[in-house]
Amino acid sequence: MYHTHVKQTEQKQQKMESNEATTSESFSKKKGKTKKVKRKVKPDEAPVQEMDEAEGEETEMNSVSGTCFPPTFSVSEIKNKQRRHSMFLKLKEEKRKQKLELKKKKKKERKVLGDKAPPKEVPKTIENQRIYDETTVNPEDEEVAFDEGTDEFSAYFNRLTNPKVLITTSDRPRGRTVRFCEQLATVIPHAHVYYRRGLALKRVIPQCVSRGFTYLMVINEDRKVPNGLVLCHLPDGPTAHFKVSNVRLRKEMKRRGKDPTEHVPEVILNNFTTRLGHSIGRMFAALFPHDPQFVGRQVATFHNQRDFIFFRFHRYIFKNEKKVGIQELGPRFTLKLRSLQKGTFDSKFGEYEWVHKRHEMDSSRRKFHL
Repeated sequence: MYHTHVKQTEQKQQKMESNEATTSESFSKKKGKTKKVKRKVKPDEAPVQEMDEAEGEETEMNSVSGTCFPPTFSVSEIKNKQRRHSMFLKLKEEKRKQKLELKKKKKKERKVLGDKAPPKEVPKTIENQRIYDETTVNPEDEEVAFDEGTDEFSAYFNRLTNPKVLITTSDRPRGRTVRFCEQLATVIPHAHVYYRRGLALKRVIPQCVSRGFTYLMVINEDRKVPNGLVLCHLPDGPTAHFKVSNVRLRKEMKRRGKDPTEHVPEVILNNFTTRLGHSIGRMFAALFPHDPQFVGRQVATFHNQRDFIFFRFHRYIFKNEKKVGIQELGPRFTLKLRSLQKGTFDSKFGEYEWVHKRHEMDSSRRKFHL
């Protein structure tokens, strides 16, 4: 029994020694695998590698800045700001070149085809995409002619009355608003400036009617800047309220001409096509005397575009028999109609014909009212 036990222990020891030997060999093999052989780099080889890397970058840049970019290419994916900006400029330049090439190609085709060439494409703008308004005025319509003969401005257009305008301000006007009123008085003939001192408009209107004024013009201000205009036709209305913006006085204008003379200017009304625009245009026309003096060569223009009314005051100069130059005299400003009220000014009990709704449901960029 003793001998058998000794033999078993010897066999176990031999097995343990053999296992340890195998594990040490495998560990040494793995360790040998992980070791990296350091290779000495010759001095001549380093610049060659750097040149290869530079050539690789140049080929990448040339491939990106080629004539055609991949369809999935997006500049916004580039995280480097300078590289993204340079790539954006390259893309922009490529698009410009492609556009010029296409334009030249179309020009050559039109030249070859001659009279058989297709008509030029009209670019899409907000003006030509405007939604048709049912209230557009037809000058030859009998109803429009009847309305013109019986409205509040018929006495002026029939030359029964001459315009006489009173220009006033809000309470305690500042210097800019005062200068604006004075310059308006030089543009509109027979206009008088009156500075209010806490007097209500309900008391001003009867005094204006008794003294023969046909218009009351009130210039409102906010933070020392003119921002509103109330135009009241006397004695029976209507009354229009405008928002005023972009006011530029004569001293603030570049290349302006000399001060306007006392001649009666011509009046030009552009794009007042709807019923509402037609009445607003007649209201502006009735501010000026009916017979302009062409000797003064002065023109007052009310230009309507997208419901913004731009006012300009020019003098035209004859250069020769065919060419005419214009010289802006000032002031200039922009109007936006806010409301049109029947009768004279009455903020509490007045009846409104039209009110501008800022957040109406059917609002559209292509829908206009004037």
